[in-house]
Amino acid sequence: MATLPNPLPHLATDPTGSALGLALPAGRLIDATDDGAWHEPLLWHADAPSAPGDWTALHDACRPAGLVPVVIEVGDGQGGPENWELMPADTSYPGDHNAEEVLTGFWEEYAAQGEAWPGLAPATPAVTPAAHQAAADALAARLADSLLAPGSSLKDPRLALVPARRSADIPAAIGWSGSANYESDTARLCAVLRSWEDRFGIRVLSLTFNQLVLSVAAPPTTLAEAEATAAEHFAFCPDNITQGTHTTLRAYAEHELLAKQTWSFWWD
Repeated sequence: MATLPNPLPHLATDPTGSALGLALPAGRLIDATDDGAWHEPLLWHADAPSAPGDWTALHDACRPAGLVPVVIEVGDGQGGPENWELMPADTSYPGDHNAEEVLTGFWEEYAAQGEAWPGLAPATPAVTPAAHQAAADALAARLADSLLAPGSSLKDPRLALVPARRSADIPAAIGWSGSANYESDTARLCAVLRSWEDRFGIRVLSLTFNQLVLSVAAPPTTLAEAEATAAEHFAFCPDNITQGTHTTLRAYAEHELLAKQTWSFWWD
């Protein structure tokens, strides 16, 4: 797949992005990686906290420019993304990987001896593709507003823009290394995120140094659906179950997935 043109270099001489049809606040371009400066910016983020509605405004304006919004954390012990040990040189393209093959491989390596991979969970039924898309974007905007508001769970959150084809590609597009202790090529995980985008209406809502949070517009609505999805979560991030509060797939499904509109992942 050919790489999309990266619009971020335009912001070096046009910080507001007016030539791209944007009206950005003061912000900064990030090109720092674990191997030194990358050949082009990987993301842009605002210098100051954002107001409610900023996500929606930027999302609608940035789509034609090939940019996708995400909330990032710059105030924890790891600092902002210039200190995140980004590894774009080690990252492939999400479209080169098959989600079920990725999950099957992880399951066979980490599941209990002899347990067969149960297969992908079915898509949550209910809405037309167009309505699904609109609902997913609307939920992401609402949850982003809550993350960007004072007193949110993130320390000093900022609105960021990433050059990507779709929200699911954001971690790969910046070479995010939060999962490096489990999978060093983030694009393989993004292949799964693409599948979840299609089946559950996920959006990559926020990234920190080591945590990925998704909004979920069409989560499982029955325990059976949630248990099937829990198997995918285990393959995707075993630490969610083995080091979490709910250490069986059934308990995890009931308490963390059933009708839940956010999914969170952290790899030890």
